[in-house]
Amino acid sequence: MIVYLPADYYQSQERYPVIYLLHGARGYETAWIRFGEVYESTDSLTREGKAAPCIVVMPNVNQYNDDKDYEGGRFKDAWESIWEVDGVVESAFVHDVVQLVDSLYRTIPDKAHRALAGLSVGGYQSIWISANHPDTFGYVAAFSPYMWCLGKSNPYKKQFYSNLYPKLAVQFASSVEGYYLYAGEQDIMLPSTEDFHNKLNKRGYLHHFFLFPGKHDWPDGWIEEYQDMLQRVFKN
Repeated sequence: MIVYLPADYYQSQERYPVIYLLHGARGYETAWIRFGEVYESTDSLTREGKAAPCIVVMPNVNQYNDDKDYEGGRFKDAWESIWEVDGVVESAFVHDVVQLVDSLYRTIPDKAHRALAGLSVGGYQSIWISANHPDTFGYVAAFSPYMWCLGKSNPYKKQFYSNLYPKLAVQFASSVEGYYLYAGEQDIMLPSTEDFHNKLNKRGYLHHFFLFPGKHDWPDGWIEEYQDMLQRVFKN
């Protein structure tokens, strides 16, 4: 994982909220840096007082079978990545990523100061990881989530990727600080994101759905959506 720290992190003793920011298919821990302008956006919006100073954690959430398969962060194409969203990595996320980050950095280690966000496949994972851990993330953001994404069967998948709406009922009953859905006007995931938005509405789950210009891509899409989310979290 790559960890972004606020500009004054080493000059102060402040504790900070954390955004866990997930990539999509064809991505890994550098995707938001290489394509998503995450450093520039976070620096400028924080400096201008439009966003709360925070730590941003960008983990590699691809599934690798062993060290040889990993090979320093091996690139995975979209087809391979999508078929491996089976709950194995997701089931370990809170222990292997969140708890590790809390042990290494001056975080504010509670639900109200954690956000989980992701694009496409990462948006889908964000919805499910937060639903499976209703006491861990106060903010959730899904940028055009790939709602049809399910990998091969295994015991993790059956436990993790099942009963979404009963899990959401527990999550929303336990207080959600902010729940945000985003999609582009020409986004291939717009219909499924709208459908999820409508299902949340029918159940009375307070959330926000934002439509942006653009497609299922970085320019005029996920960059602007991240910037919008960054100005909402940790501020109410």
